[in-house]
Amino acid sequence: MKAPDLGIRIGLHEHGKRNSIADLGVRVGHKTLMEGENIRTGVTVLLPPVENPYRERLFSATFIMNGFSKPIGFVQVDELGYIETPIALTNTLSVYTVANAMVKHMIELNPDLRSVSPVVMECNDSYLNDIRAMKVGEEHYFEALKNAKLDFEEGSVGAGTGMSAFEFKGGIGSSSRVVEIGGENYTVASLVLANFGRREDLTTAGVPVGLYLKDYPGRGTSGRGSISIVVATDAPLTARGLKRLAKRAIVGLARTGGYAYHGSGDVVLAFSTAQTVPAGKEPELVSSLPDNALSGLFRATAEATEEAIINALLQAKTVEGNGHVRYALPVGKVLEILGKHGLIEKA
Repeated sequence: MKAPDLGIRIGLHEHGKRNSIADLGVRVGHKTLMEGENIRTGVTVLLPPVENPYRERLFSATFIMNGFSKPIGFVQVDELGYIETPIALTNTLSVYTVANAMVKHMIELNPDLRSVSPVVMECNDSYLNDIRAMKVGEEHYFEALKNAKLDFEEGSVGAGTGMSAFEFKGGIGSSSRVVEIGGENYTVASLVLANFGRREDLTTAGVPVGLYLKDYPGRGTSGRGSISIVVATDAPLTARGLKRLAKRAIVGLARTGGYAYHGSGDVVLAFSTAQTVPAGKEPELVSSLPDNALSGLFRATAEATEEAIINALLQAKTVEGNGHVRYALPVGKVLEILGKHGLIEKA
């Protein structure tokens, strides 16, 4: 169950219908690998709502809070201001394999293709996964692609299978918000691959929950980790506006207790579904919201990212692998703590 289902209210804006990045028409597919005692990893693929992302490019931007990370494709996004492929998430040593599979996917769709910039983001799952075994294969990207749908699973699945957050089990989480600007409703959503945080730093709805749970079983790393964040919106924004939006995702990260410690990779990719840039052509007319209308979107981005991280924790299950255990967040205890602070909404 997600935060609202449990009475946990994060932020002021209303949620989208699905309370996930699917509210932007983005389909998400997972391939989970759990083999033997040591393989706990996978791939997650995000498909923007276009027929062919290479032909129907979407305005995009990136923001890097802490660069201890190995994303592929960010250089061209920053230079040209759009994405031209799906977006994939996986473990640190598998980004290259997944990128190669994505290139093959784009070649299949576009017989005349001569160059393409795959977008692949990562976190290091080596606490629970034997990452050196490099078990993610190109076929797993295509399986995740085949599994893509609007009603997707969150938690310990796909790329999130071996991830940790606040020394609990982490993984995939998503949330969305609806914002009214000038009489129009716009949606912004965040999907995270959460793999960061020290136990005592965990904050939920403004409450230092981690301090109450610091002695709960399962501690065992520095808590540095990383997080990859994907933000999507249907608001008409160019790359410049999306860069500003991407920065606000870090506000949501901070509100959960993320401090971008040394060794943490904290990276954001933001894109808009509002308009496309046809391949080989410059857009004749680009509409964009004015800067003074963006404050609501900024807040909504922070709220959606904050809740997406908490949703990843709430939905993850205990996983044992590679000689370690990451316990699921004790949801009942968290609700008890929040209830004592008067922060549980009654149905």
